[in-house]
Amino acid sequence: MYEVFFQKFNEKVQLTAEEQDFVKQYLTPKKLRKKQYLLQEGDICKHLCLVEKGALKAYVLNETGEEHITAFALEGWTIGDLSSFIKQEPATLNIDALEDCELVLLSKPAHDELLQKIPKYETYFRILMTDAYMALQKRTAYMISLPLEERYKALTDMYPTLVQRVPQHMIASYMGLSPETLSRVRSRITNRK
Repeated sequence: MYEVFFQKFNEKVQLTAEEQDFVKQYLTPKKLRKKQYLLQEGDICKHLCLVEKGALKAYVLNETGEEHITAFALEGWTIGDLSSFIKQEPATLNIDALEDCELVLLSKPAHDELLQKIPKYETYFRILMTDAYMALQKRTAYMISLPLEERYKALTDMYPTLVQRVPQHMIASYMGLSPETLSRVRSRITNRK
């Protein structure tokens, strides 16, 4: 356990073996079964989560109970309701498992303590948040500026394994489309080849 966590950490900031052992004591392994919740709207997000194995989705529900997917997380990706985690206020997101998952959790107290005790952790977290912000900015720009076919192609180019593992109706939700519209977009792309 923790192999993917430390692989991803060391890609951004190199830890010594001693630092890695120190950080490890703050981590908690967790397993989720498919369709099991990690977080429900209204609860406090008590952990940030890195996916060692499996896939998760984050989503909001509209007034009719329809899901609007805001994020996915596959192996090596981090997920949580950041606002709820940082401010310790009720979450606006639901997060549940699309597959059986093995996760690494970092609690808010552990996060705060690591920020104080390990400068490399603070650097890692800053880089992680900067990368997440840039990805969100790119996604927003694509959503408002690219034609549907180009938007879908950008998604499949950036995350090829995502579109292979996640049902198309969820990809449609993530893109803000109906499943029927996504089907037509995919058909047009296929017919051009």
